[in-house]
Amino acid sequence: MNALSPTLGFARLKQDIITRTGHFYYADKDALLWERLSRRLAATGAPDAESYRALLDDPGRGEAEWAELEAEITIGETFFFRYAEQFAALRDTILPAIIEAKRAERRIRIWSAGCATGAEPYSVAILLRHLLRTEMETWRVSILGTDINATFLQAARQAEFGEWALRAVPADQRAEDFVRSPDGKRWVLRPQHRALVRFERHNLRTLLDGTSPLNLTDFDLILCRNVLIYFHPDTAQAIVRALGERLTPDGWLLLGHAEPNPAFTRFLHLVDLPGTAAYRRLEGSPPPPAPPPSAQPAMPPAWQPAPLPEAPRTPAATPPAQAAPEVPPARADLLEEVRAAADRGEPERAAALCRAALAADPMQPALHFYAGLLAWTLGDTAEAERAFRRAIYLRPDYVMAHYQLGLLRLHRGEGEAGRRAIGNALGIARGLPPASPLNEGDGLTAGTFRDLARLHLALQRG
Repeated sequence: MNALSPTLGFARLKQDIITRTGHFYYADKDALLWERLSRRLAATGAPDAESYRALLDDPGRGEAEWAELEAEITIGETFFFRYAEQFAALRDTILPAIIEAKRAERRIRIWSAGCATGAEPYSVAILLRHLLRTEMETWRVSILGTDINATFLQAARQAEFGEWALRAVPADQRAEDFVRSPDGKRWVLRPQHRALVRFERHNLRTLLDGTSPLNLTDFDLILCRNVLIYFHPDTAQAIVRALGERLTPDGWLLLGHAEPNPAFTRFLHLVDLPGTAAYRRLEGSPPPPAPPPSAQPAMPPAWQPAPLPEAPRTPAATPPAQAAPEVPPARADLLEEVRAAADRGEPERAAALCRAALAADPMQPALHFYAGLLAWTLGDTAEAERAFRRAIYLRPDYVMAHYQLGLLRLHRGEGEAGRRAIGNALGIARGLPPASPLNEGDGLTAGTFRDLARLHLALQRG
């Protein structure tokens, strides 16, 4: 970071950004916004925020720089099969209901709004192909991924992902749905899944001003997860209403775990599913309940945090950490930055940010937990073990830290120690309410985790 002052013109620039992008998320996060803005000021040579505003208004360069800025301030936290219970609902209820409803037409349209680098729409493509199996070639399946961030979309079209983005995908499923890149460092989605998905740039705010493309309609399923958090609550409600209007009469809408709002039931039907909530378009009387899950072969016990690298790699040289911004961001923002850098495929930068955050606040178990995941990703299993143990020392009931420690030890061939650590995680989870979400469990609840952990231990013994 540079030593630029955030004062000159910053308030006006911040308002410009919120007005254009709708990212009300930054209304009370000046330090985090300034940290990201400073990167663009440094890249363009602008001496202060007022000069940078002039650049954004420049007819020749402004639009290109807005695209760079939007890429900088958008958080692309995404990975395959994120939030296990929502994907279980998709597999067991939502997608079978859509398939049954569309069997005569044999056409399915799905929209992933705010798709970041593509893991979400690609996850749905994998799931649909598994569900339709040999029927797949007789169906017309169209999955659209949109995002405001052009850089994310460019990466999504490449369909190449690092270990971090596949951390919830078990090894056997990786082998079935991905191939290794030529350098062996990344995973490439197989062409049959890629062919189902296309990507376009889109700002959800255009749904409200009439400038959104006319073809954004008649979707059987819309996923808009962890996007509404950026918007003012009134804007978020208007966007959800607009999304509902773009569903087919029997279409489904999935939001992020923390985003449902009782106000949405004024124009959408709420459907309670195990571990998650979904919405359906409101058309007079409530829609009939979804059909029971079709007799499909069970997917692998997927969507649990899985061992990250299949084999250790030589740690890449860690670049020097950048200096902190003039106004240090809050602890939650530091953890968010660590997650975001890791999900952008920048494990070295994420590890450097994690070290800086821990230097400022070494008593945060979640930071030690991420330090362990990142050390494992970079091939340093000894440091990963130490980090997981530090997280457990600070919070002995940290289920996911015990679990990842167990997976790590199993990965190293330490069967008994690995099973014992997973057993410790299972024992703690048994004492929690089944619906209780687990810290850093990516939507996993204690009840679901108990089932997965028991299955994992049974497979180890078998």
